[in-house]
Amino acid sequence: MVMAQSLFKALRERHPDSPIDVLAPGWSLPLLARMPEVRRGIDMPLGHGRLGLADRWRLGRELRGRYRQAIVLPNSWKSALLPWAADIPMRTGWRGEMRYGLLNDMRCLDKQRYPMTVQRFVALAADADAPLPEIQPPRLDVRAGDVQAALQALQVKKNASRRVLALCPGAEYGPAKQWPTVHYAELGRQFAREGWDLWLFGSDKDRAITEGIAATCKVVTNLAGRTTLEQAVDLMSLADAVVSNDSGLMHVAAALDRPLVALYGSSDPGFTPPLNQRHRIVSLGLSCSPCFKRECPLGTTACLVDMTVAQVAAALREVIA
Repeated sequence: MVMAQSLFKALRERHPDSPIDVLAPGWSLPLLARMPEVRRGIDMPLGHGRLGLADRWRLGRELRGRYRQAIVLPNSWKSALLPWAADIPMRTGWRGEMRYGLLNDMRCLDKQRYPMTVQRFVALAADADAPLPEIQPPRLDVRAGDVQAALQALQVKKNASRRVLALCPGAEYGPAKQWPTVHYAELGRQFAREGWDLWLFGSDKDRAITEGIAATCKVVTNLAGRTTLEQAVDLMSLADAVVSNDSGLMHVAAALDRPLVALYGSSDPGFTPPLNQRHRIVSLGLSCSPCFKRECPLGTTACLVDMTVAQVAAALREVIA
């Protein structure tokens, strides 16, 4: 969702008087609320993998007559059903799953021309065959009052004399995108000895990972599973540096323009890189990667296990220099 803000920025620049509403999963609405280009986020009640033809038709009919264009970012056939049901005059998207009839401004994707996800998003803001609009990096709004409220609600103290290193050791996609917990813990101990406070971010599912790190480190604040998405955004805005797997939180850190080290294993750093300037990417570039698998097909996860703490620490020192 964060990368889609670059599309919203391009649309706002091209159509400054046209409001932008976004139909998206409910969990992502707090992110949309931090994007000034978006007028309104609309909860998409159907989860990933659900066809829900009747529900898509019903919601589409509710939205009928409100919009003159829909831009469909997912490539799935079912994602194009709702704009068609809403009878939106112009329905733009990549061909994807052969969506003839559902889309009437259908584009054929040239993956060589647009290797990055953000390029594929932003290209849909322009007419077919037009040059790619300028890609403006995502930037999430943060308000001082919200930051203070998050600190108070979670009883987190920010020591003005110590820097904060945010660690994001989880990855919803699976273990083939997760740098080992022991490596994160060693990195954390190293920087804690140098006077950094450690803040651990993640969801409930990441709690076991973050507890493993916290058990071996001092000056740790374990926020995994304790924050709302809004609070995670607000607290991460206070970080002096972030180390993250390729995950949603990595893109949040980039959209907050935090100095960032992004770790890539089974995924491709050329496909979904951080979009801020102050970042370093660590990837071993093994012959077997990127495999895009949730779990290592070889059973070794060498692309991450063999990524040393020294390599990541060196990248971190570069980005904060």
